Amino acid sequence: MPANYVLAFDFGEARIGVAGGSPELAIATPLATIGGNSNDEKFAAIAALIAEWRPSQLVVGLPSHLDGTEHELSRLSRTFANRLHGRFNLPVALVDERLTSVEAEGLLSQAGTFGKKRKSALDQVAAMQILQAWFDQGGTA
Repeated sequence: MPANYVLAFDFGEARIGVAGGSPELAIATPLATIGGNSNDEKFAAIAALIAEWRPSQLVVGLPSHLDGTEHELSRLSRTFANRLHGRFNLPVALVDERLTSVEAEGLLSQAGTFGKKRKSALDQVAAMQILQAWFDQGGTA
């Protein structure tokens, strides 16, 4: 595993997509979809991923309307990012995630992924798009 590794999160109230990658390669890879009935369950799963991958940086997608104005999920994503920083003492960057779900849907359609498998993969691929955007904008750990 590279010395610098980044985990990215596509936060949702029901599920959280996770992707990872090395800034040296600047290629994001889908890793996991986290679900759970409580925040404690979700953060336990995130803690396990952090222990496994030992990232030096976290990235969280920040949703907004197409015109850039924020909405309720924007506020929840900021809160999630703050909790990640507080619990794991790692730097957290916020990345504009407008259209990442649309891009993820397109990639999954091209790959021929449909049904239950698609729903599970969608959040991971959206997280991958968020991390790739961070890399493309010059993000380094």
